[in-house]
This record gives sequence, structure tokens and C-alpha cells, in this order.
Amino acid sequence: MSNKIKYQLEFPVKASPQLLYEYFTSPSGLSEWFADNVNSRGEKYTFIWDDSEEEAKLLVERAYEKAKYKWLEDEGTDYFFEFRIIVDEITKDVSLVITDFAEEDEVEEAKMLWENQIDALRHILGA
Repeated sequence: MSNKIKYQLEFPVKASPQLLYEYFTSPSGLSEWFADNVNSRGEKYTFIWDDSEEEAKLLVERAYEKAKYKWLEDEGTDYFFEFRIIVDEITKDVSLVITDFAEEDEVEEAKMLWENQIDALRHILGA
């Protein structure tokens, strides 16, 4: 298995941290923009797309700030994906920072996928 590269993307989002947070931690919120369907049992989340299914564990949850997940297939590695909400103290502008890992030759494709996913989220938020 080759080493994955860590990357971060930042997106300005016109939504409150409280509303945004629900879209990262609740199965119903995640089902609206991230996957076709999401189920959770405790810390374990099942993400369903068409006919594929991936499971992840919620590692860190900090209300209205961040949610950090690890795909179960990445157990034993340092790989994770994280949604972090940042509010500018002066302007009160809200940004979403995505941290993820991808194979070196797949980083650009992974970034484009996130951009499309966040566009879907913005559309749902009306932002």
C-alpha cells in the first residue's frame, strides 16, 4: 500500500456553524449532500452510494466546530477525513475546512470530488 498525501481545502459558506455542523454529524444531514444514504450506530457510520458501501468511525466530535472520521478500511493508519468550521472573529464569515488523504496520483481528482460535494451542500443551504 502506497502512502497517501494529506491535503486541505477551504470553502467559504454562508451558514451558521450550528446548521453546518448538523450536515456533518447527523445521518440525515450527511445523506442530503455527502452520500445517497447514511446510517449510524453509535460511533460507526455506514455511507451508501449506488451499490457501494463504506463504513467509518467518528473519532472526534466537537459541537459546532469539527467532526473527524476514519474509514474502517484505513484502521491502523493515520488517515482520516475531517470537517472543521472556522468563524472569522472580526467579520464572522464562516469557512469550512476539509482535511483528507489521497494517493499521490489521485489528489486532484479527490479535490474536485470535494468541490462538487461542497457545491451540493451550498445548494442545499441556499448559500
